[in-house]
Parts: sequence; structure tokens; C-alpha cells
Amino acid sequence: MKLDDEGESRNIIDRRGEGGGGGRGRGLGGLPFAIGGGRMSLGTIAVVVVIGLVFGVNPLELLGAAGGVGGSSVGQPQVAAPRQAAALDGEHDRFISAVLVNTERTWDRLFPEQLGQPYPQPKLTLFAGQISSGCGPADSGMGPFYCPADRSVYLDSSFFNELSTRFGAPGDFAAAYVIAHEVGHHIQTVLGVSAQVQKARRAAGKAQGNALSVRQELQADCLAGVWAFHNKQLLEPGDIEEGLRAAAAIGDDRLQQQGGRRVNPENFTHGTSAQRTRWLQRGLNSGQVDSCDTFAARSL
Repeated sequence: MKLDDEGESRNIIDRRGEGGGGGRGRGLGGLPFAIGGGRMSLGTIAVVVVIGLVFGVNPLELLGAAGGVGGSSVGQPQVAAPRQAAALDGEHDRFISAVLVNTERTWDRLFPEQLGQPYPQPKLTLFAGQISSGCGPADSGMGPFYCPADRSVYLDSSFFNELSTRFGAPGDFAAAYVIAHEVGHHIQTVLGVSAQVQKARRAAGKAQGNALSVRQELQADCLAGVWAFHNKQLLEPGDIEEGLRAAAAIGDDRLQQQGGRRVNPENFTHGTSAQRTRWLQRGLNSGQVDSCDTFAARSL
């Protein structure tokens, strides 16, 4: 990606020098929403079929939810104290900041145009190893995640090395896709349907709740694609392939195979490799938020 002309985001918080409580779990977490005719609604949730998910620990079960904000298995959410913006150092930090400020600029424009409301920008908190978030303790084993309680994306930047070496998905756009996916979860929370979906999940069985989780993650993939559509002028040859490769690398079926386990759709939480690439591509093709209604889709 050509990000040399991007500035630095004022929403980056650096907490890499802190210790934190240990958490458990893995995966890219967030809260779901539904889109219908350009407006968010729950009317289409009834069409959700039982797909089953969870490729380990469901991040939503780890982060929890109560009234639309994240909680943890250790109790009620505790909102972290305000932090000063980070003094970024090094090419890697500046890349993360450039991607975030680009998402800010993009969604600042798209929210009024497509959703009729202003965009409240999220924070992005850098950490190393362990951290105490507004949603409870967490660790780098979870991968990047979004906490609705403090509206912050949490990122242990060592994940990008893991994405390249362990998952075989190198490249700057692959890393940018991960950030944009987590910003997608922030968008889901901002749009205000998260609490209602969480209520539906609490009333549902495990399989139905997992099915909602898959659709939520695919929707965040699609929103990442919408962001990329509106920044095609920054993409270089091979960038889109990098992003699609990253989406496929963290599909539930691929992760289960890499872990030496039998592929079990009932344990899926994020969608298959094919589904993740399909919804990322859908956003890339359309550039429209209302194209990302995974809850209304009869098939994923």
C-alpha cells in the first residue's frame, strides 16, 4: 500500500511497557449487527441458520456482553483509564498509525454519506504480551480484538509477524486488512444493534449463538472490503491478493487443520476460508455498507 503521505492518528495508545492480567482465548473478536436497506435492524436475524462455530474459545464468550458492552468471564467490564496518545517510533508503528488514520478519514466520509450519522473514531491500543482492557484481561494469544466497553482496538503488533510466518500471509495489505476488520467491529458497535444481538445470543442455544458469531465476523470482513474499495488508489499490484490470502489463512477450517484437528463446522466462530474471502471480496466489489448484510444472506 502507498501510505507514505498519510499522517499519524491521534487515537493510538501505547501500553507496551505495562504488565497486565492474563487472559485466555484466541481469535478476532467483536459484536454483530444487521443491515437492511441501508438501515440497521434485527428483522433479518430470524433467517440465521444453525451453522455452529467456535474454533477454540469464542471471543464473545471471553469478552462477554451486557447491555451492548463487553464483559469478561471474571466479572463486569472495567473501563481502562484514559491514556495519552502514543509517541510513535519506527516504521512498523508508523504503518499501523497510517492505516488507522486512513480508516478514520474513510469512515468519517462514508458514515454521513451512507448511514446518515457522524463517525466516532475508535482508539487503537498497542500492547505486548498481556493487557487489562475494558473487557477484562487479555493476551496476545487472542490475536487482535475490539473491546466495545472502551471502544478500542487492541493489537499486539507481533501478530503481524505471526500472520506472515505461521499463517503464510505476508504483506502490508494483509496487515492493513486485519486492522480494518477490527475497525469493522467498532462500526458494528457504533451502529447500535450489538446489544440486541447479544440478547438474541443469550436466548439462543450454543449452535445458534455460534452461527451469529460467524455472521458477525464475515460482516466485519465485508466492511474491511468496503474500506479498501474506497482506497483503491493506494493499492499496489498484489495487494488485494495479500488481503484475500490473509482472510483465507484465518478461516476456521484452515485453523483446525493446522492445529491437527478434524474440521468440525459445529466449532466454527469466524467462518471458513472460502466464506471469509468471499465477504471481503464482496465489500471490495461494492463499496457499500448495505452490501454487507450477512444476517439476511441465505447462504454465506
